[in-house]
Amino acid sequence: MKEPFLSAVPLIKRLENAGFEAYFVGGSVRDYLLGRPIHDVDIATSATPEEVKQLFQRTVDIGIEHGTVLVLYQQKPYEITTFRAEGEYRDYRRPAEVSFIRKLNDDLERRDFTMNAIAMDRNGMLIDPFNGRQDIENRIIRTVGPAKDRFNEDALRLMRAVRFVSQLSFQIEDQTLKALSSHVFLLQNIAIERKKAEFEKILLGKSRKQAIEMMLDTNLISFLPGLTHQEKAIKQLLSFHCEHLNKNEIWALLIFCLNLSTNQAEAFLREWRLSVKEIKDIQRILFFFRKRLEQVWTVYDLYSAGPEVIQSAETLYLVINGMESTKSVQSWLNVYQELPIKDRTELAVSGSDLLKWFEKPGGPWVKEMLLKIEQAILEGIVVNNQQQIKEWLIACSQN
Repeated sequence: MKEPFLSAVPLIKRLENAGFEAYFVGGSVRDYLLGRPIHDVDIATSATPEEVKQLFQRTVDIGIEHGTVLVLYQQKPYEITTFRAEGEYRDYRRPAEVSFIRKLNDDLERRDFTMNAIAMDRNGMLIDPFNGRQDIENRIIRTVGPAKDRFNEDALRLMRAVRFVSQLSFQIEDQTLKALSSHVFLLQNIAIERKKAEFEKILLGKSRKQAIEMMLDTNLISFLPGLTHQEKAIKQLLSFHCEHLNKNEIWALLIFCLNLSTNQAEAFLREWRLSVKEIKDIQRILFFFRKRLEQVWTVYDLYSAGPEVIQSAETLYLVINGMESTKSVQSWLNVYQELPIKDRTELAVSGSDLLKWFEKPGGPWVKEMLLKIEQAILEGIVVNNQQQIKEWLIACSQN
């Protein structure tokens, strides 16, 4: 056993010393068996939430109606959840009622896939009633019990299955895949925000191509915003080598493949419930990427874009053209670093200076002249010095 399990062992010991069972469960156990990085651990226990709270000094009721208490131990947060059984599900997402139970196996039985239904005690011994470890070794995604029941309970599991294909490079077991294909319509009941979280993970997984092909084959893609009847665009996306793209870059590439205008792109991203900041960032990448497809970077475009957008737009340019070298990205970033100014706030003159020098009322001309000064400085026509800019402007006005 290794970290972060070792740091959490004292919590399990405290629960056991009080007469309760406690185990590591879920994704952390799965990732431990896969040798993947483990960021946090979840603990399941026979203790009720109130019993958990009595054993630890610092707790937060983050989901107490579902049996989860957040325990703060040595400056680290741990989610401790009571073994539970779930009643009938409502809206294909949440159980109508939850009852706390004392048996671990009954708790594991309610989970989605066998690989996520494994518990591990504080000594590293596995409790694996559904042969999840064998499915992990065989790289198989299989539901706990009948797949149709699991998908009817929580339709988001349809996307979670595909997400694990993308992230883990696993295959979905035949009966599970058949049930997935016949139940994709249930996704219409799931909130866009939930779909978005899963879809982004699918797009960023190392086996995204196989996962997205599966979404096309099962028609799952038709239940995602703006992607109905877009098989051609999706296949174009799959034709590019985009393993190294970040989240905003791959959204931008998807929009490029969908051939959306600026307004259509904004509407598409809003439908996906992206934040205002995310939409603006993606639109900036798209703007400079499309400009880059038409021409090489100008110094003013580099100045306007900034280093992050330069990197993203140039990276997409390389992807579209099937070029793997990153030298051009760095070369353009080097040009940016050599620019005499990086922001308008660095200008040695302001609008107030212009009003004073030309003794004219304010108006659009001020903004136009500041833009003219920016461009002249960037192109090396004039130095960013107040007096020299003044003399240059006066000379220009006399010509």
